[in-house]
Amino acid sequence: MKQLTRISTTFALSALALSIAATSHAVTNEEILRDQQTPEDILSYGMGLNGQRFSPMDILNKDNVGQLTPAWAFSFGGEKQRGQESQPLIKDGVMYVTGSYSRIWAVDARTGEEIWQYDARLPNGIMPCCDVVNRGAAIYGDKVFFGTLDAKMVALDRETGKPVWIKTVADYQEGYAISAAPMVVNGKVITGTAGGEFGVVGKIVAYDAETGDKVWERPTIEGHMGYVYKDGEAVENGITGGEANLTWPGDMWKNGGGAPWLGGTYDETTNSILMGTGNPAPWNSHLRPGDNLYAASRLALNPDDGTIKWHFQTTPNEGWDYDGVNELISFEYEEGGEMVHAAATADRNGFFYVLNRENGDFIRGFPFVDKITWASGLNDDGSPIFTEGGRPGNPFGDDAVDGKGETVFAQPSFLGGKNWQPMAYSQNTGLFYVPSNEWSMDIWNEDVTYKKGAAFLGAGFTIKPVNDDYVGVLRAMDPLTGEEVWRHENPAPLWGGVLTTAGGLVFTGTPEGHLKAFDDETGEELWRFNTGSGVVGNPVTWEMDGEQYVSVASGWGGAVPLWGGEVGQIVKDFNQGGMVWTFKLPTSAGSADVASR
Repeated sequence: MKQLTRISTTFALSALALSIAATSHAVTNEEILRDQQTPEDILSYGMGLNGQRFSPMDILNKDNVGQLTPAWAFSFGGEKQRGQESQPLIKDGVMYVTGSYSRIWAVDARTGEEIWQYDARLPNGIMPCCDVVNRGAAIYGDKVFFGTLDAKMVALDRETGKPVWIKTVADYQEGYAISAAPMVVNGKVITGTAGGEFGVVGKIVAYDAETGDKVWERPTIEGHMGYVYKDGEAVENGITGGEANLTWPGDMWKNGGGAPWLGGTYDETTNSILMGTGNPAPWNSHLRPGDNLYAASRLALNPDDGTIKWHFQTTPNEGWDYDGVNELISFEYEEGGEMVHAAATADRNGFFYVLNRENGDFIRGFPFVDKITWASGLNDDGSPIFTEGGRPGNPFGDDAVDGKGETVFAQPSFLGGKNWQPMAYSQNTGLFYVPSNEWSMDIWNEDVTYKKGAAFLGAGFTIKPVNDDYVGVLRAMDPLTGEEVWRHENPAPLWGGVLTTAGGLVFTGTPEGHLKAFDDETGEELWRFNTGSGVVGNPVTWEMDGEQYVSVASGWGGAVPLWGGEVGQIVKDFNQGGMVWTFKLPTSAGSADVASR
């Protein structure tokens, strides 16, 4: 079906449009690289390509955050609500924010007034696994970019919202989709694809930001050919993993999953894209004995041609849907008088990993959740020590009953010790702030056959809470010791991102609808605001006219109400929504003492 669009141009003849056109300018590669150091704008997902979600601003701090008040709120409107997992971007006084069902708005950051709206009119038959979410956009030059649920990449004019180019990344009828925010590295728009539950082959694709021409494509499953593009022609650039059947049996690699559905970060030090890959397909691991590279892995890629520099697999022969997509965040620390260029990730499987981002070597790892059943620990190389009897049973074995393998209890559940919701790293405290969950599951395996566009799981499951009074836990973790410095427990699962600041604050939202601020050293709750719907978006902060602002998208949804099992009972009465809330201190507040909490 042809891509249709709707653009509202209410500003077309207004003074607002003329003002924006006069003050906006083309965003450069250098500006994107310096994104974290320029608090007057937010140009990339993660508030910097390294994904730390740390702001150097301290106008807003522990002493005055209690006086934080709403400045404006913008409604996404209409009936298209569902999960709002977006992170806003800010440039030249304009906010760019995406919403469910592949929509994007430009909003006046001073007033909250709509400038333009673009809707991707999606075809029937899209197959997003886990709600109709969109996590954000990217800015470069005079364009803003975002992906759609029918697996397209869209480039819009920043001032008008009109399409400049639209490219089909993959075939949505096979199960492909895009929900991740793209990133721009050296003038290339880079995205990963979703769809691992449908037996697609995950891939990472780069486009020329100006022309939309494809630059390179890298499949993330062993045995598939990568390409670079010259004068519009595909040129072979090496098979992922060298050849087929090295770690996959038979033809299983042909529908191997491994979708890089969360996008990635970028390390300027090594000129590497750092991106994770999802579950192998099918979930039933007995059908595919072997490590199944490069599913459930972290990859470092050359942004110029997409070649893989190194990989680290968190869960070989993965059989619990412990995707390895979670963000890999670059950070530095000193050890023995040497500077270590590290990267950290909190995996769905319950382990926190610290890697050398220059070569992917394992430095250390430790649990960040209260209990892990599928593995008893990690080896010296970071590979898991599998628990005997911890893997779902073989549906073809002697113990199988009615075509089902033995059901096992597993913790964490397949929704993970941490799912997509991004953690944050503070350059002040040296801690990672991890939005995590404590839940378990019963899981079993079944036989399954691949069919284009159909679910390719071969497993069944039931998710259960493990505590009576909480599921979500916001944790402050020391990456050098594995110590949990503090924790804040929440009744419902945490499903939104985290922001931390030089003002000593940690922000995150809850499904109950609250945006909260915590003391980054103690975990004390300092402030909260009820947004009216569950917060599963990513809070951001920026400076404008000498004041510090905080914004977050509010709107309950995502995977939890769809797949939560018994946990779903906790959230079944939560209301959907679709708003962007923006806060600042009253002009007279300055550095006043905390008012009320």
